[in-house]
Amino acid sequence: MNTVLVTGGAGYIGSHTVKVLVEKGMDVVVLDSLVTGHRKAVPPHVTFYQGDIADTDLVTSIVNQHAVDAVIHFAARSLVGESVVKPDLYFYENTAKTIRLFSTLVEQGVKKVVISSTAAVYGIPQDIPILEGAPTSPINPYGLSKLMIEQAMYWLDHAYGLRWVALRYFNAAGASLDGSIGEDHAPETHLIPLVLQTALGQRPAVQIFGTDYGTPDGTCIRDYVHVLDLAEAHYLAVKALDAGLQSRSFNVGTGHGYSVREVIETARRVTEKQINTVETDRRAGDPAVLVARVDDIKQMLGWQPRYSDLETMIASAWKWHAKHPNGYIRGF
Repeated sequence: MNTVLVTGGAGYIGSHTVKVLVEKGMDVVVLDSLVTGHRKAVPPHVTFYQGDIADTDLVTSIVNQHAVDAVIHFAARSLVGESVVKPDLYFYENTAKTIRLFSTLVEQGVKKVVISSTAAVYGIPQDIPILEGAPTSPINPYGLSKLMIEQAMYWLDHAYGLRWVALRYFNAAGASLDGSIGEDHAPETHLIPLVLQTALGQRPAVQIFGTDYGTPDGTCIRDYVHVLDLAEAHYLAVKALDAGLQSRSFNVGTGHGYSVREVIETARRVTEKQINTVETDRRAGDPAVLVARVDDIKQMLGWQPRYSDLETMIASAWKWHAKHPNGYIRGF
């Protein structure tokens, strides 16, 4: 294998994946527009290009100059609420630009792609845990924009031999164990960083949306997976494609869920801080439980989550937030 190009490599999951790839001894190049990513999240010795994935000339130059052999594609918009308000933005930024990127890769002879997908492709699941073969029926434009990419990839493989793996994430959490990089979104919508920002006094309270679900404590249950375990899944997917794996999708979760209340209680214990909560009504479209079935990725890629117990995820995230209370802007 030659070089791996990581698009969106300055984002949350992308930067952790870059870190893992470098530690594995792989040659890595990063392309990121920095619309939502952070240049400081990318190691200074890693070759970095600021630009757009739909810039055919730039992508062509990168592929040829660095002998790119495979691409891990993260670059995307990922706010569900924003996608409902601006669906055209998501279909353009996520779907259309990705197809333009892949057309360029095909033209330059790149034949292996790992795609950042999402559990949102399933919509409201019929069965829990969710199998990879479960029906896909997204309930928001973000999920649909990702599913459209997967569907397009089937035909790109059929026509051009562009083999791919789509990793359908559940809830990414945690940070680098050394606290060097972590999660920094604006606006922040993920539960664990919201809880930790409350522990830091940056928010007055954490909202709990719905306390009357049919779960043990009445709050929603979600499958959280440590960002480093996600990064490892991308590495293994690239290696599997290199060894001849045929195109397909995988769930990436743990098969175990934690409730909102469990997350908050664990954060109180880890941080030793008071974390106030406000109970409010359910949000429309929030299922009671979302948990992955992950037999396939374990059996076919040999993937095993190592850091995805709730305490490790929250402790690593807390290390990042406590050291960088203002994120990447003034946190170094």
